[in-house]
Amino acid sequence: MTIKSCFSLVNEAKRKIKSINFENAMKLHKEGETIFIDLRDVRELEKNGKIKNAKHVPRGMLEFWIDPKSPYHREYFNSKNKFIFYCASGWRSSLSSKTALEMGLTNVLNLENGIDDWIKHNGPVEQFTKKKI
Repeated sequence: MTIKSCFSLVNEAKRKIKSINFENAMKLHKEGETIFIDLRDVRELEKNGKIKNAKHVPRGMLEFWIDPKSPYHREYFNSKNKFIFYCASGWRSSLSSKTALEMGLTNVLNLENGIDDWIKHNGPVEQFTKKKI
């Protein structure tokens, strides 16, 4: 059995999606009409915060939150706004952007180099507090 490498999956995804660099993402962030989607694990958010006003979407729930027929659907995915997906370095968000496009969400961009690059360039970040159940 041959296992396809995760890097080949990420590279395939990158060929099928559109990515955006920090400077252009920052312009969209300032305009306030683009929804940033943070796909990282809760522990990463607690440690480093998230892009200001971003929505946290656990990667394992993405398909269920996008699908309007799912009991887990989130209304903000009905929006006509652009979405910028991001993770730490851009790998998980590349895969997620490809999935979202395949599901029919057409206005999706992937943040190149993820939140690591965003923080390096002093993009606005806010603390994340896990919701109590």
